Amino acid sequence: MNSKKILVIGAAGQIGSELTMKLRGLFGNDNVIASDIKNGGEELMNSGTFEIADATDKAGIESLIENHKITDVYLMAAMLSATAEKIPMKAWSLNMDSLFNILNLAKDKKIERIFWPSSIAVFGPRSPKENTPQTTIMEPNTVYGISKQTGERWCEYYFNKYGVDVRSIRFPGIISYKTLPGGGTTDYAIEIFRSALKDGCYTSFLSENTALPMMFMDDALKATVDIMQAPSEKIKLRSSYNLSAMSFTPNDLASEIRKQLPEFEIRYNPDSRQQIADSWPGSIDDNEARKDWGWKHEFDIKKLTRAMLDGLKTEKLTF
Repeated sequence: MNSKKILVIGAAGQIGSELTMKLRGLFGNDNVIASDIKNGGEELMNSGTFEIADATDKAGIESLIENHKITDVYLMAAMLSATAEKIPMKAWSLNMDSLFNILNLAKDKKIERIFWPSSIAVFGPRSPKENTPQTTIMEPNTVYGISKQTGERWCEYYFNKYGVDVRSIRFPGIISYKTLPGGGTTDYAIEIFRSALKDGCYTSFLSENTALPMMFMDDALKATVDIMQAPSEKIKLRSSYNLSAMSFTPNDLASEIRKQLPEFEIRYNPDSRQQIADSWPGSIDDNEARKDWGWKHEFDIKKLTRAMLDGLKTEKLTF
């Protein structure tokens, strides 16, 4: 395993920071290089090499790859759904230029393997809302979703045309107690736990019955490592795999939190993110990932709630 030399781009972000630590635990601190346009947290910075890098700067990224003899790249840099709607062209540039840079470096044999995350945002209002299949009508209507769907098509193209070993999963909402929300439509499911412990109440920016696919961070990291470690012949889809663990509404989550914090109250004041959420699936069919490379989730809503509340208390994080 230690023959790999890994670069995580976007390592200071919500998923990137925890993914970097997971990879350093597996492959060794010296074999996992973290990079971002800004410094990360103390653990990330102190546990291994960190490089300031702009994901859209191809020459800079190529220099990093050559200097550190990188074999695998995890491209986690992206502008998420709610933030991207405010500055669409900047979001498009970041999300697409960064991907092309890495795909072209792989085409030129500068790296061996790529992980690039897609999202449930690739689906749109005309996609089936429940048990959304792997292949279906998409028609995303957000900048983030359009960039991710376009990215999927280019990933598959580079695999078919140039043999680039790129692997991808469509992440649902990712929930963690270690990092702050990053500007996504599913962020209420992180904010709610912090507010429950700090204030005993929370005002949700999504309506009470808005069901969305969700996943605890530990499962998201496991899926990322699993698909990258799977033999190439098991990766049948080179666009992106549906991935699922659970689906719930803000009301469902509040009810589960009350089992631990009986006095907790929730209010509802939907904002612009409601329209984004309404265009996304309520649940996902991920049988292809389970069949092809053995995906299996561990956390349901009960286990998630306990892990979030215990984690926030133990870490004594700033709410």
